[in-house]
Amino acid sequence: MRSLPTVRTLAQASCIALSVALSSGHVFAQAQPAAPVSNYQPEVGQQGKDVVWVPTAQALVDRMLDMAKVTPNDVHYDLGSGDGRTVITAAKRGLKATGVEYNPDMVALSRAAAAKEGVSDKAIFIQGDIFETNFSDATVITLFLLPQLNLRLRPTILDMKPGTRVVSNSFDMGDWQPDERAEAGSQECTSYCRAFLWIVPAKVEGSWKMPDGQLTLKQTFQNLTGTLTLKGSPTEISNAKVNGDAITFTAGGKTYTGKVDGNSIKGEGWSATRA
Repeated sequence: MRSLPTVRTLAQASCIALSVALSSGHVFAQAQPAAPVSNYQPEVGQQGKDVVWVPTAQALVDRMLDMAKVTPNDVHYDLGSGDGRTVITAAKRGLKATGVEYNPDMVALSRAAAAKEGVSDKAIFIQGDIFETNFSDATVITLFLLPQLNLRLRPTILDMKPGTRVVSNSFDMGDWQPDERAEAGSQECTSYCRAFLWIVPAKVEGSWKMPDGQLTLKQTFQNLTGTLTLKGSPTEISNAKVNGDAITFTAGGKTYTGKVDGNSIKGEGWSATRA
């Protein structure tokens, strides 16, 4: 496993919780009452089940939620929620927010903080394993996990509803390139200050029938290649991407845009159904 810096370095860092479990599966985690922790104080660099915990700079929490363009209509999950500050910040913006954290002491600490901030009705904390938690109703996911853990989550995330926004502090998703990068200002954050945003793309690879031809697509995450065949004449597409459920490509000097809805695509002046 890729390790984080020493505790001394970590004490200067500003990050969200890294404490997660590595159990397999994808079922509901049971919310469990956490033990009383009136005197509990987490320590920067303390060992979790698989990785150490470090707190987040508030500036980066705000930046991550801004990148996701959250609204009160979103459902937010923070995977590895630590002391709960990301969930609490989201709840203050009016979101229904859930933190999943393995350490029961941190869960109790988070619940107490949410109560103090007056957002217990919106900020929910589950003591559980992120790999055993069903977060399929999320429209926004935040996380700060090592790359190999991100990769374990990636297949589940890619099966989520197109348009779901995923924001990671510092660590990437392998060859799934982010749609956006941002950093918190140096005056507000001294280390682990970069965030990455991905938007879950609709699955469009394959052949699509059009009224006057066929569209064939090959998909690598949000990037597309392929051919548009009209009246028996094939043309290679370019500038082709899918952003959530929005698809765009250029062929024969014309730009096509449309919305993907399962097995159909509808655009202005054109449409396609999955062959």
